Amino acid sequence: MLIDHDVLWLAGTNCWVLARGRGEPAVIVDAPPDVGGVAALVRRHDLVPAALLLTHGHVDHAGGAGPTQELFEVSAWVHPDDDFLTLAPEAQVRALFGGRVPGDLGVPAKRLPLVDDQVIDLAGFSLRARHTPGHTPGHVCFEVVDEGVLFSGDQLFAGSIGRTDLPGGSYVQLMESMRDRVLVLGDDVRVLPGHGPETTIGRERRTNPFLVGPRK
Repeated sequence: MLIDHDVLWLAGTNCWVLARGRGEPAVIVDAPPDVGGVAALVRRHDLVPAALLLTHGHVDHAGGAGPTQELFEVSAWVHPDDDFLTLAPEAQVRALFGGRVPGDLGVPAKRLPLVDDQVIDLAGFSLRARHTPGHTPGHVCFEVVDEGVLFSGDQLFAGSIGRTDLPGGSYVQLMESMRDRVLVLGDDVRVLPGHGPETTIGRERRTNPFLVGPRK
C-alpha cells in the first residue's frame, strides 16, 4: 500500500494519495487550490488518479477540486450537505481573506454524492464514508476498510479537533460524531488528518485534551 502526501496552499493542507503501489490507480483525498502541487504529488509516484474524495467543502480542501478534476478527468465525491461551501470557493476566500489570494480555484463540475456508511470501491480499495458533521455539515472521514487507515480531514488532528466557529459548524455535533463515528474504531487505526502529522486513534483517545476526561 502506498500512502503519501504534500502540504499545500496557504492553510498548510495535507493532500493525500492512496494506491496499491507505484504506477497504479490512485485516490486523491482533498484538493487545495494548488493544482500544480497536487499534480506533482501524483506524478512523484507515476500514479493514475481514479477519483477525488473531498472530506469537506472548505476552500483549503476543496477549492482546487475543479482544476484537479479537469486535469485528471476524475469525478469528485463529496457530501451534498457541504454544497453551500463546495460550490462557493471564491466567496469563502473573500470572507476569510478579504479579497483574492494566489490559488487555482474552481468548482468540480462532476460531483458524486456521498451518504453515511457508503462503501466505494476505488483503486483496489474499499473506502467507507463516515459522515461526521460538526466541522461542517457535510464533513466525511474516509476509512480504508480492512487496512487500518482513516483519512480524518478536519475532524480529528494530533492533539486537537476541527474548529467549529465557521458557518455550519457545531461543537456539539462534532463531539457526537467523534463518539459515534470515529472513536468506535480500533486503537491501532492510523489517522491521516487534513493538517499536521499523522496519529492513531489510541494515541488520541489517551492524550488528546478534547477527548480525555469527562468529554470522552
